[in-house]
Amino acid sequence: MFSKLKAELDAVMARDPAARSRAEVYFLYSGFKAVRSYRKANWFFRHNMKFIARYISQRARRKTGIEIHPGATIGKNLFIDHGMGVVIGETTVIGDNCTLYQGVTLGGTGKDQGKRHPTLGNDVLVGAGAKVLGPFRVGDNARVAAGAVVLDAVPDNATAVGVPARIVRVGGKRVMDNSTLDQIHVADPVAQEMCRMRLEIERLHGELNSCRREKSKLTAQKAEKNKEE
Repeated sequence: MFSKLKAELDAVMARDPAARSRAEVYFLYSGFKAVRSYRKANWFFRHNMKFIARYISQRARRKTGIEIHPGATIGKNLFIDHGMGVVIGETTVIGDNCTLYQGVTLGGTGKDQGKRHPTLGNDVLVGAGAKVLGPFRVGDNARVAAGAVVLDAVPDNATAVGVPARIVRVGGKRVMDNSTLDQIHVADPVAQEMCRMRLEIERLHGELNSCRREKSKLTAQKAEKNKEE
């Protein structure tokens, strides 16, 4: 038990440059506290003491602002950074060494029965404010950009951005022409599509003006001809 606790503390220390000591993480980090409370609640949930499990999870929610359903399945060394507003649904499965930032939702769409929430592979990073909704898999080493809304499966080693999310990198190779990706500096496919539509509207507007000028010219020529007759 002590070795598992130390491993989770070390995982936070390794991924958060602001962490100064294990004691600081243990006593002050809300994400760490929420995960530790989940471990307790999950034990009661698996032993069919669901009322106590929910009590522990709701108490942790009030204290940390992080809601983790005790029925979720979470692997080793989950790091929830900052954490406020994180929601993890009942049938969510999270692999080892994953990182979630504030405002992340691992939820359902309200249309599915049984398995309703996503499955995250190992070493997945989900950026601030991202929503992953539905019973599909986000592959190992995948990255979900801040603010993305993911509604379909994400392959291993891929990066998903935008609303709805699209895959922009797989295995380090660009699927779209974008710069190096992190949580913030990502190509927005919605903005790109709006830009394309704007260019198309400007092109059509130019063609319409050209047709109007041609019509005016023909009308003037016809009027001149009628005057000569």
